[in-house]
Amino acid sequence: MKQQEITKLSVDEVKSRIEGLKGQLAKIKVNHKVSPLENPMQIRKMRKEIAQLSTELTHRGKQA
Repeated sequence: MKQQEITKLSVDEVKSRIEGLKGQLAKIKVNHKVSPLENPMQIRKMRKEIAQLSTELTHRGKQA
């Protein structure tokens, strides 16, 4: 997800995306432990997206 797309989201949408991605990340990690993923870079990509969303949420909190 690009930064421009993230800035267009509302605070509630950002929070819901974070929660959804954290759930997906947990599932992918468990699946990866059981049997290796075809593309383990998915884990890194999800962690990066969660970090970007969290940073935007923190940034908005400081502005308010």
